[in-house]
This record gives sequence, structure tokens and C-alpha cells, in this order.
Amino acid sequence: MPLLVKRLGGYILCGLTLSLMCQNALAFKIRRGLGPEPDSIHIHQAQGLAAINLLRDLREGLVTFDEKGEPVPGQAASWQVLDGGRRYQFTLRPDARWSNGDPVTAGDYVRAWRRAFTPETAAATAGLLKDVLNANEVLQGSAAVESLGIRAIEPGILEISLVEPAPWILEILAHPVSFPLHSESIDNPLLAPVNGPYVLSDWTPRASIRLDRNPQFHAAQSVLADSVEYFPIEEPSAELSRYRAGELDITETIPAGRFGWLQENLSADLRVHPYLGTFWLGLNLKQPVLGHSRELRQALALAIDREILSKKVLGAGELPGWSVVPPGMQGYDPAKMLQSELSQEEREEMAVRIFGQAGFGRHEPLLLELRYNTSGVHRRVAVAVAAMWKQVLGVNTQLVNEEWKVFVNNRRMGVVTEVFRGGWIADFADPASFLDLFVSGNNLNSTFYGNSDFDMLMKSAQISSGGTRMEILARAEARLMEDVPVIPLYYYVSRHLVRPEITGYVDNIRDVHLSRYLRLITEKP
Repeated sequence: MPLLVKRLGGYILCGLTLSLMCQNALAFKIRRGLGPEPDSIHIHQAQGLAAINLLRDLREGLVTFDEKGEPVPGQAASWQVLDGGRRYQFTLRPDARWSNGDPVTAGDYVRAWRRAFTPETAAATAGLLKDVLNANEVLQGSAAVESLGIRAIEPGILEISLVEPAPWILEILAHPVSFPLHSESIDNPLLAPVNGPYVLSDWTPRASIRLDRNPQFHAAQSVLADSVEYFPIEEPSAELSRYRAGELDITETIPAGRFGWLQENLSADLRVHPYLGTFWLGLNLKQPVLGHSRELRQALALAIDREILSKKVLGAGELPGWSVVPPGMQGYDPAKMLQSELSQEEREEMAVRIFGQAGFGRHEPLLLELRYNTSGVHRRVAVAVAAMWKQVLGVNTQLVNEEWKVFVNNRRMGVVTEVFRGGWIADFADPASFLDLFVSGNNLNSTFYGNSDFDMLMKSAQISSGGTRMEILARAEARLMEDVPVIPLYYYVSRHLVRPEITGYVDNIRDVHLSRYLRLITEKP
């Protein structure tokens, strides 16, 4: 039976086995939900998952991801690991090109990295490159940016030096903060040349973002979709409606409370898989009430029933969360809050007791403000948490809903926020990807947590390896859980709807699904 492959309203006869020549002749578009509007598509300013996913379709680093979400060579054809893991030498692909035809050179990486570390740029995610030689000193202003451990040996060879061996550096090299910059892309990321499988062809704010295949991409012949159209949709129920109407091929998420219905009605489309991410409530420790009372923070954490949140409020496979680091990290056992072993009744009794010890009670109710970005899921969680705090502790909670960019800016500034929706998805599969967020001075430390013992443990972990390093990180996390700068609520699972006609979409623990691997195939008799 021949395969008929959909091509913009028509069909092309290809036979039972798609040859590469036939694949390249196909023309189709993949339509994907994106979540909120991207906060930026500049590699040094992007923080949100929507922006990072978009950038990985537009640009490529030395390392990228395969269909299974595993790191593989990207713009680098190969590399050598030297000096016991402290130095990496990358040989760039000779056919690595910018979308305007210019070659990608080692100097483009040096330019990008130095710019990421300059005070004028203030790249929020530059801390991901902390293992690079002199990176911390440059960030602190005690060393010149030229001393950063990256240099172009020649146009096609790049060398990166590390303070200590860091095997996870390859995964970080697939993150946008480590991508190269063309000389024309300093100030205008919308029009600048890119080096990934797609180029940006159209952007209608809050409506759609269209990408077209980049003919200059080194593996352009293997990029099957001629175009990808992303749709920023903050409300999961609206995204589901558009999916059911045939307007989307892949959703970014699924609505809360619809998991059972989707299992019954769209079981072939529903994709749920473990994910390296934790959802938490952040507590702004710059605020006097929250910052000066650890007992208050502990009481707020214990009053929340995570079983109800994960099973009733969310109900899509999430697991109750009692640690910052999620389960699934090889060789690491997350340090949970000690009270996780108690019953919920015992936790609530303890919450009431220490709430009183902190100077609060029903006779003197506490008023808190909980901010979250626009999302049906986030609102459901916020409403449930507010109800639990009211029932157990008598706390009055004012809910504030903000558009993503406003929310991120307020969270970063820490002036008006008190309690806020937070969480983290691993940038690399290691506990430090989560724990580094809480080191004093980290640009992403939106709780403004500072503890010298925690900082010393994290510094000690940097110069340790193997099981010893994991033990030190577990001690650091245990200290973090004692201080409660955040209240972990649940561990993420990836949740998507994917049309059965889409191939090349492989569930993985990183939830990375580059559009270049996706195919839209329809079999007809």
C-alpha cells in the first residue's frame, strides 16, 4: 500500500518506504502550541521555556539534542576532552553557516560569550556557564571579560577551559546562553542571521510565530517540515479547543482537570512522561514578614495538602513534591522536608503550633499576596493553596494574576512580590541545575535567599566529584529545605497532545522535541 503524504492540501505518492529524495520533496507545516508569549528571542535575555524552545529551532550551539532528547554534536563536528576534563577543544563543521551564507566561526562564540558576561548585557542565564574558567570572577567584576576561558585557536577550532571537570558542560552547550552570535545580531535579534534549522519569517504578537526552513543549515536535507507555526496560548483550555478544532498538531500542555476525559477520548494523542522539573511557591525573603520568620515559612509549607493538589486540582500524573530537586537524577537522592513522612493531619497540627510561635494566629490574621502568571493551571493551584492556608491557619490571601513578562520582571525586581508562582526545569540533568538558583548573588535567585553554609556547601561541591559530590549537594539541599525559601508543591510530568500522524516525537525526561525531527504523515488506501 503506498503512502500518501499530506502536502498543503494535496498528496504526494511516495511508496511504502520514504526515500531521502522523496522526503526532501515534501512540503508541510507543523503547528505547535508554545505556551505564553516568549519573553525574548535574544540568547542572552531569554529565560522562559517558550523562548528557549523557540530559540532551539532558530539557532544551534556546539551541542544539540537528538530525537530522544539526548545531547549530540551540533555546530561542532567533533571535540576532544583534554587535561582530565578541564579543557575541551571543538572542531566546527566546515559547512556550518549563518542564514545569510556567512561561515560560523570560533570567533562568533567568543563574541557571544563575552557579551553574555558584560555588565551592559547582564545575561540572566550567564550563571549556567559558571564552570568556565574565570566565569565567576568576571560576573563579580574582579576579572576582565577577556580572561573568560574561551578562545578561538583558529576560525574552525574553539577551546573552552573549565575550573574543574564538569561532564554536564556538554548539555549546557545546547542551551541558548552558549550559542554563537553573528556580528550583525548584537542589537536586533528579530532580523539578525541565525544558524539553526529554521529562520524567523513572521511574528504577529500574541497570535502566531512562523518559522521557515533554513537552506543554509548544515543538515537542511534532513529537516522535513518546510515550516513551523507556533501559537502563543497562555490558557490550556483554549489550546485544547484549538487542538480539537484541528488548528494544532502538538500542544504545549493539557488543561487541569481534563486528564481523565483525555484518557477516554484522546488516548492515542495523549503523551504523559516523567520530567526533570519541580513546581514551587517562591517566598520573597526581602519582604520583612516572610524574610524574618523561618517558622512562618515552615507553617505555610506544612499547611498545604500536596496529595489533594496533585490528584484533585491537577490530576495529570504529577507527584507530590517535598524537595527542590525532583527524583530521577542518577546517583542522587533528593533531600526532602523532614515532615514529608508525617500524615497530613500531623503536618497541619504542627503548622498551627509553629504559626503561633511565629506570632500569628486566627486572632491576628496574616494577609499575603500570591502572584502567578496567566494560566488556568496556575490559577487553580493558587486558589487551592489560598483555601488551604485559610482553613488551616486563617491566612487571608490576595491572588494577583499577571501577564508573563510583567510577572517575570516583578519577580526579578522583588519589590512588590511576596509569594509567587515558581519552579524550575533542569537545564542539565544534575542536582546543581536546581540548587545553583539559591546561591547568594545568582541572577536567578528570585527569593533573594542567602545562607553562608549553603553557599560553602555548593562551592565545595564544585571541586568534588562522584558520590562525594552528590552527598555534599544533598546536605546543601537539606539546609535549603530547613530554611524554606520556596515551598515545593509537586514534581512535573510532561503533558502534551500529539496527533498520531506526527512521527519523530519521542517522549523523554528533558521534554525536548526539536521541530527539525518532526514529520506529518497520513496513510491513505
